[in-house]
Amino acid sequence: MDMWYFAATSAELKPGKQLRRVILGEPVLVGRTAAGEAFALRDICPHRAVPLSAGRQIETNGQPTVECPYHGWRFGAGDGVCKLMPSLLEDQPYEVERVRVRRYPAHEASGGVFIFIASNPREADATIPPPDFGALPEKPKFVVERVFDATMDNAVVGLMDPAHVPFVHSQWWWRPPSVGLKAKQKYFEPRHRGWAIARHAPSGNSLLYRAVFGGEVTTEILFDLPGYRWEVVENGKGARFVTLTCLTPIDDASTRITQLTYWMGAPLLNLALPIAPGMAGEFLDQDGSMVDLQNEGLKYQPGMMWIDDIDVQAKWYLKLKKEWAASRAEDRAFVNPLAPTTLRWRS
Repeated sequence: MDMWYFAATSAELKPGKQLRRVILGEPVLVGRTAAGEAFALRDICPHRAVPLSAGRQIETNGQPTVECPYHGWRFGAGDGVCKLMPSLLEDQPYEVERVRVRRYPAHEASGGVFIFIASNPREADATIPPPDFGALPEKPKFVVERVFDATMDNAVVGLMDPAHVPFVHSQWWWRPPSVGLKAKQKYFEPRHRGWAIARHAPSGNSLLYRAVFGGEVTTEILFDLPGYRWEVVENGKGARFVTLTCLTPIDDASTRITQLTYWMGAPLLNLALPIAPGMAGEFLDQDGSMVDLQNEGLKYQPGMMWIDDIDVQAKWYLKLKKEWAASRAEDRAFVNPLAPTTLRWRS
């Protein structure tokens, strides 16, 4: 916890409406006021436990509030404080404002809404800045989303696995089987609360990148806690392509995968819009199929084998999580424990 998690796309939140998410096993109402501001509250009315997301938004004394559909209690969108209990009579001076639901700090950027979940439920403000993925357009070109039957840890480890691509993702337009396996060598360096594969020329099989961006194209791949991976492809002439994958833990057994894709200065890519979401969805579905197969094995063997160098990133992820937890428990600054290194594998 004590992290920013991806909650919803901006397009999902219509003015004056809200939706329900489960994050880290807790129900969360993610909404947008009629004025356009994103907000998030715990999605349980403290009175009779009805989800507030099933209610409506209504203005109360000039403030946007969410009305519980059961008894009409209204809670401030900005602070979670109860503003009205309609059943009370004038001679029943109950202190309405003493009742509140948990408010989660919300941040909206580049077509995504992120919420901060603190380990202390009474923590009202975010203690770290929201995630920064660099310069991105106001909204993505398209979004693909899936729910995997996997723990957050297993989903993250699968996301960063560099050796499965030729076996799981063998599309003709990306990595046809005829390419075969090639030796790879990448330089990694610590970044923020994660790491980056330093800027390099894309793999020789990435024909799509070269066709769109030309021969001078470079790519950089980054990972940051709690579960963000983004790849930036550019050619130095203003053309840029970014895929941002956000992993959000739903509960102990499932994880939401949301992939937002952006590009700028690459008009040829607009021609691919009718088919691009389907292609990206096929990628995620292939990974999801492997998760389902993995779950069959994990029923009988709870542990998995890790070897160098293809599994070093998985070990880094766990090391970063451990340091983050320690830094919060000891009330000190996070210190990235990773060191620059070169990893080699065949894929």
